[in-house]
Amino acid sequence: MKHNKQKAFFLVLALLFTVPALFAVQELPPPAPLGPPGLPVDGGVLALLVAGLFYGVKKSFNKK
Repeated sequence: MKHNKQKAFFLVLALLFTVPALFAVQELPPPAPLGPPGLPVDGGVLALLVAGLFYGVKKSFNKK
């Protein structure tokens, strides 16, 4: 009888240590998606810089 109690004790002890570990390893849900991207800054800035450069060069030649 003592042998069965000892087996039951170790079985309960093993379950107490393994079952919480199974729940602790669960993956978290993925993060919420980000909002829509803002205004893209690409070719528009380059076009403005080139236009400003041409405008500045034209103004400097007109002053002479």
